[in-house]
Amino acid sequence: MYTPKPFALTDINETVAFMQRYSFATLVSVDNGLPSATHLPFVVKVHEGKVILSSHLAKPNPQSIGLESEKVLVIFTEPHAYIAPKHYEKELNVPTWNYMAVHAYGKPVLVTDEGQQLTALEEMIATYDVDYLAQWDGLPMEYKLKLVKGITVFDIEVTDLQGKKKLSQNRSEADRQSVINALSNSTDANTQAIGTYMQKEEQKLQ
Repeated sequence: MYTPKPFALTDINETVAFMQRYSFATLVSVDNGLPSATHLPFVVKVHEGKVILSSHLAKPNPQSIGLESEKVLVIFTEPHAYIAPKHYEKELNVPTWNYMAVHAYGKPVLVTDEGQQLTALEEMIATYDVDYLAQWDGLPMEYKLKLVKGITVFDIEVTDLQGKKKLSQNRSEADRQSVINALSNSTDANTQAIGTYMQKEEQKLQ
């Protein structure tokens, strides 16, 4: 990912927190020179200092075939906002876009043990819908085992983590504050989120 120095996201805790907040990500792999992508929820965790991504694909998904053979890319991105030049002090300016994104690279490892597959599903349920756990616990084991037979469960140990937060860091303080004010007053949730991230960046400078 092209990341000019002012926009680099290098703090691992901040990066993981972003991935956990925007954990519906895009899994990208390449087969015979052709890229494929699937949009998936991920469980993002840190274990013994390593970032681990866990998810699963439907077995009929062609991307699940040979998934473990090559390194893949998982893209985490969500909040973004159009930045109009009217927010800048100088007239000689052009529009741009503020956003945050994380690219995580690693080689998938398939989870083939049924017990571990069930544990992975329970971990995902606990992450996204803890209220469903009680219902899940009451389901017949035969039904659960039938479910895991239809999916490809995998873990990715991240070996290369690239983060970018393009939040007007290259602008003047006056320009940044003007943009923050505009984004914070927006009715769009994505736009507001970028405004909040910009405010956090400003607090670091104080």
